[in-house]
Amino acid sequence: MTSPMPQQPPQSKNTSQPSHTTEPTDVPQQAHAPHDPQAPDVTPAPYGETRIERAVGRLFGRATGRALAPYQTAVIRIGFSATWLLFLLREWPHRLTLYGPDSPWNLDMARRLLDANHAFSVLLWSDGRGWFECVYLMAVASSAALLLGWRTRTMSVLFMLGVISLQNRSVFIGDGGDNVIHLMSMYLVLTRCGQVWSLDARRAKRARAAAEASAAEMSADDGEAPGEAQTAVRTPGTGRGRDLTGIVLWAVLGLALAVAQLTGSYALLWFDNGPFPHIGWSLVLWGLWVAHGLWWAVQRYAPGEPRTVLDTLTKLAHNGALLVIMVEVCLVYSTAGWYKIQGSRWQDGTAVYYPMHLDYFSPWPALSQLLGSNGLMVMLITYGTVIVQVAFPFTLFNRRLKNVLLVIMICEHLSIAFLLGLPFFSLAMIAADAVFLPTNFLTWLSARVSGLRERLFPRTVPAGPDAGPGGGEPPARTEHGGGGHTLVG
Repeated sequence: MTSPMPQQPPQSKNTSQPSHTTEPTDVPQQAHAPHDPQAPDVTPAPYGETRIERAVGRLFGRATGRALAPYQTAVIRIGFSATWLLFLLREWPHRLTLYGPDSPWNLDMARRLLDANHAFSVLLWSDGRGWFECVYLMAVASSAALLLGWRTRTMSVLFMLGVISLQNRSVFIGDGGDNVIHLMSMYLVLTRCGQVWSLDARRAKRARAAAEASAAEMSADDGEAPGEAQTAVRTPGTGRGRDLTGIVLWAVLGLALAVAQLTGSYALLWFDNGPFPHIGWSLVLWGLWVAHGLWWAVQRYAPGEPRTVLDTLTKLAHNGALLVIMVEVCLVYSTAGWYKIQGSRWQDGTAVYYPMHLDYFSPWPALSQLLGSNGLMVMLITYGTVIVQVAFPFTLFNRRLKNVLLVIMICEHLSIAFLLGLPFFSLAMIAADAVFLPTNFLTWLSARVSGLRERLFPRTVPAGPDAGPGGGEPPARTEHGGGGHTLVG
């Protein structure tokens, strides 16, 4: 008989673990708890994000990663400021009768109306002609400065004050275009509308070029690595001057607001009669003033996390205001279209006939008579207007169809300007439609305009990395995989 084989200790079912482990000899072994060989080893599974969480994360990253649609917001800035500026210049001979002391809608009636609807106007602070002339000139100057993109953050606030002050002074003057300008002037305050096609963008480009040249010279003299020089250029405040113009402008406006606040100017309250519930115009204006000063201070003296937080908040405000503008345009067209459907003249296809035969809306009577006498043309224009306005909000996610309807609506507004004599209404609506223009089209148009300008006014451009055209423009998105299919092109 052979002796029995010695019994081996039972092993765990998990064969992936080694049969023995090697422990350091200088560490004493500790007593382990008794292990049940039948109990399975439990290892925590890694956390996996759900589809909704990933979508929310991507949405948040897109909303805070960068300021979207720089070209579209620049077109909106140029369009509305140009429209308002042309209107103010056209009405210059009649300004006293429309909005000034000679208006039949006198100051007392304006105050009673504004007390009821909680609107705001700096013209109600005084009924003197000198104060009115100052406000009117401020509105003209701020519109021109915003059109050129000079100090866009400050000028957008002054532009808003000029628009709402003049329009709220005489609310019965104007048309639908004035309402659009009124709303968009407040939205522009929250946007970064000077990223491209502005004097601010050109100044920032020159400052970056000077900072890069200075950093390159310092790295060559001190023997620094090129990467360190580039880091110094990207650091907030590096290469930035003192910006004396911006400081003086900020201080003067703060002093003017303080004087108005201390003298108890009309409707300048903290927590009442403001643009939002329980937020007065004093809180809004002082908040904007403090925010501008804080942004400048953080840019210059607080690199790192404070600047990152403020930059993220401004991008979020810009993108949020951009979304509100898009929704506003869709609401304008959808409500206009659905109200037209309910009208009997729009249902029978004769609605366009009547305004073409009114003398007040016929700057070209012969052309109006020619189009108005053609029944088929009147019916096509009437039904086509309703179809385009109702369908446009539903075509935003189809890029090609959206662009086709966008061209039709712009042509429709141009025809309203020429046939019905409403140029400023048409310009305001075309400027609002520009938020949906494709980015590739705007960059193509910018390149053509820059080429035409170079041919007409040739100049010597210094060689260097920033010598290309664009005036401080960010790189255009020409891909078709994701960026080219957004609502704004």
